[in-house]
Amino acid sequence: MEKEIQYRKGTLKDLDPICEMIQKAIAEMNSKAIYQWDEKYPARSDFLRDIEQRQLTVGMVNGKPACIYVLSKECDAEYESANWTDQNGNYYVIHRLCVNPEIQNQGIAGKMMEKIEKDVKAAEGTSVRLDAFSQNPYALRLYEHAGYCITGSADWRMGRFILMEKVL
Repeated sequence: MEKEIQYRKGTLKDLDPICEMIQKAIAEMNSKAIYQWDEKYPARSDFLRDIEQRQLTVGMVNGKPACIYVLSKECDAEYESANWTDQNGNYYVIHRLCVNPEIQNQGIAGKMMEKIEKDVKAAEGTSVRLDAFSQNPYALRLYEHAGYCITGSADWRMGRFILMEKVL
């Protein structure tokens, strides 16, 4: 049965459920030897700032958070080294994308990527950029299947991240 996802901007009421979902996601990734997130990142303060800046979107299924993502114009300086195809366009960057581990492998991530691209197009965006942990084969496969191309890499505290882009 296909899940119906209702998207909306995150609110302060979402902060605790989001942080609980992130802790479950970290535990799930750790169980698969994917050490991408930890107690330092992403932090509650990151999500609070995302909510305050109205950049966090929550996808709800049956009244519970199913997925989240942040869409903004912000990116780390390491993004400058990538070989971006969309050099002069209006790009957006995905941050802190997560599907609730309780309902993973049900097509939610793919639908979320479609929603992100639709939102970027509606904002007259020309491309989407992101970074994916090099040791997370699930994320890399998701982005590859969604049509994202590798443009470079960046080394951060947890290891190497692959920089990716999709021109819309």
